[in-house]
Amino acid sequence: MIDPVTLLAFVPAALALNLTPGADMMFCLGQGLRSGRAAAVAASAGISAGSMVHVTLAGLGLGAAVSAIPALFDVIRWVGVAYLLFLARDALHSGPVRADAPAVPARRAFRSGFLVNLTNPKVILFVLAFVPQFVAPSAGPVLMQFLIFGLILAAGGFIINGLVGIFAGQAGRQLTGSPVIARWLGRVSAGIFAGLAVRLAIMERA
Repeated sequence: MIDPVTLLAFVPAALALNLTPGADMMFCLGQGLRSGRAAAVAASAGISAGSMVHVTLAGLGLGAAVSAIPALFDVIRWVGVAYLLFLARDALHSGPVRADAPAVPARRAFRSGFLVNLTNPKVILFVLAFVPQFVAPSAGPVLMQFLIFGLILAAGGFIINGLVGIFAGQAGRQLTGSPVIARWLGRVSAGIFAGLAVRLAIMERA
């Protein structure tokens, strides 16, 4: 069992981290602007699912593999860059956002969020730096502790990123009545995805 005091210390720390604007939040913002509230919530769920994969891999010792094979970090990173650029191209060439445009299926939005999170090696590095500070081998299986802390992070991230996407989606739908604004919403979404790709491309190995 995890010590209640440790758990109480972890929750506000995790909440503060979830509230810090980052790639996941910006991705949900872009999804909300481009495809509406439902797609943004699905994308947030995909991001949380991806973070649980990172936490599980960290608990199983992926950090040792990344340290032993530095090229693995770069492979994951460039796959993420390529996928984000694909999303930017898709948003840019889909034409102006229209109020009557068909919504992106939740399954597709979930998959996009999952892949964006999964191909961001910064997440695994963050997990390896943050979560072990609260893990105590004497409290039980280390992997189980990683999963419990990961669930707290994933749940908080899902709520916060989902709310950001919902508000963005609401604003986007209200603005799509203007053809000029609708066209710029598509460009802004593409810019967000492209910006995330650049950010990931220039990220240095920790």
